[in-house]
Amino acid sequence: MILRRSLKSAIALAAGFAIILSASCIGPRLAPPAEKRPLLRFGIITDLHYADIDPSGARSYRESLVKLEECVKLMNSQKANFLVELGDFKDQDKVNPTEGRTLSYLRRIEDVFRKFKGAHYHVLGNHDLDSLSKPQFLKAVQNTGIRPDQSYYVFSRKGVRFIVLDANFRSDGRPFDHGRFAWEDANVPRAELAWLKRELEASSKPVVILIHQQLDGEGAYYVKNAAEVRRVLESSKKVLAVFQGHRHEGQLNIINGIPFYTLKAAVEGSGAGNNSYALVEIDRHYGMAITGYRKAVSLKLPRYSAGKTEDFTSSRE
Repeated sequence: MILRRSLKSAIALAAGFAIILSASCIGPRLAPPAEKRPLLRFGIITDLHYADIDPSGARSYRESLVKLEECVKLMNSQKANFLVELGDFKDQDKVNPTEGRTLSYLRRIEDVFRKFKGAHYHVLGNHDLDSLSKPQFLKAVQNTGIRPDQSYYVFSRKGVRFIVLDANFRSDGRPFDHGRFAWEDANVPRAELAWLKRELEASSKPVVILIHQQLDGEGAYYVKNAAEVRRVLESSKKVLAVFQGHRHEGQLNIINGIPFYTLKAAVEGSGAGNNSYALVEIDRHYGMAITGYRKAVSLKLPRYSAGKTEDFTSSRE
């Protein structure tokens, strides 16, 4: 069963609910009783596309530094357990891009990312490999507790397992490298798919999937073998949700009980009001609440049960 909702239609669902999750109305509050405190909370941001270049269309590349600083400051104040960027962390010069300048953009945005006072993780996006190789990108960033040669990996927090996927492979199995790729030809290769299946089978914990390109459909924005990946996720009966980026306008789908939340891009638009990031809270029964900041859409999921979610509500700040 596929339940598809764009962010616009998801927002409309909020009209029938008395309580709306809204970043703008969150203020000081008393600490909830221990049994009502979230099991864990983590931050997500995506598609910063940072580069020291002039705007192009709606993309304000330079402003991504300030936008990330705002996100990091908020996540530190909320004492998030960790922070994840979901890909397209940086960009490149539009005329005569060079490896050296692209690396300088990556290091500059990574310096801001590391101001987060906790664990932090990267998901590879296609633009991360426009002037660089995967080893170059991974060597210049830090994924807490993860070897720098791993582009897909696993980590656990508070009884939840997080699996980071890398779909930056061409149909012929070759990895994206120095711009040698077509952005619409993204794939999870056989070896990674087999690894994913083993990790899901071995896990005694519920799982959250983190990926850049989308898994919830077909077409240019989606992983070409997305249906095959979804079958692996569904058969495990362990997946709480999938968080993804890539599609800058954002999107929300639920497919066979698994929510696919596409976060809006931070790079789109000028000024603080056009930022986008979210705080995800998972409760002790594995229900999930997503508080969207600025343009990001908020979402509340019910208690998780055997890989199925029976209902959800959503709202926008």
